[in-house]
Amino acid sequence: MSSRTEPLSAVEARALRIQAARRAAILGMAVNGVLALVKGTAGVLGNAYVLVADAIESLTDVMSSLIVWLGLRVASQPPTVNYPYGRGRAETLSALIVAGMLFLAAGLIAIQSVSQIQTPHTAPAPYTLIVLVVVIFVKESLFRFVLTVGEGVQSTAIRADAWHHRSDAITSAAAFAGICVALWGGPGYETADDWAALLASGIILINGYSILRPALGEILDRAPDSGIESEVRRLAGSVPGVQGTHKCLVRKLGLDFFVDLDLQVDGQMTVRDSHDLAHAVQNVIRSELPLITKVLIHVEPSQPNQPLAVIE
Repeated sequence: MSSRTEPLSAVEARALRIQAARRAAILGMAVNGVLALVKGTAGVLGNAYVLVADAIESLTDVMSSLIVWLGLRVASQPPTVNYPYGRGRAETLSALIVAGMLFLAAGLIAIQSVSQIQTPHTAPAPYTLIVLVVVIFVKESLFRFVLTVGEGVQSTAIRADAWHHRSDAITSAAAFAGICVALWGGPGYETADDWAALLASGIILINGYSILRPALGEILDRAPDSGIESEVRRLAGSVPGVQGTHKCLVRKLGLDFFVDLDLQVDGQMTVRDSHDLAHAVQNVIRSELPLITKVLIHVEPSQPNQPLAVIE
């Protein structure tokens, strides 16, 4: 039994979620573009390769935010004949690309760090520490804001973009520590900032994996861990006439959740009554859980010896 057409309120709520997600991506691009320029300039003039490495990381942040924005733009397009479930996977695909860019950035930073460690050079300029303090504050604030947006709209790509910002803050913190050691240690400690950059590349790899894993799970239709299934069963059971639920499958496509639900009803119920009951269940679920876009319901007669799902 197919689900009903989305009510206007659901369409508006989805549009607002997409708008908030795209604004977060645009903000990330703007902030990281400025920071990349500032860090790159300060790193070159202040003889701090770790700042140059940090600038490279910020440039990958710009690209990742752009990719996330493009992915959201594609994912927001309505379903068509050729794409009856929409293009939500584009949002998840953008998260996978962000993870790949983190791996690439970590590799480039590691290679250049080793090269700098092997090449004698002078210690970084003290003023680079001021630049790093500002960068850490800005990137951590950006991380918290973007992550809040990502959690609110249930966007894997926006959450990935947020963690990309956090990896930049971590890189900057490592740079701060490395430059401090280089300045306070004096001769013989000039490469401390390069070792800090090498350490930061490892942290970036870990962040890349933390982004890759949930995105892969979503691509492979892994069941969400958000307790949506139990809530769907509870709401279905609150509708008079529903005697229980059997199968309840939930999958996530981009910003939307899709549900396949088996309802157990009185075997003597007419087709018309079961049809109306199914629509009543759909309306309750989608009104209480706006993130759920489609609810596909199959009605089956309850069997005397068949265990019913517990409805909380």
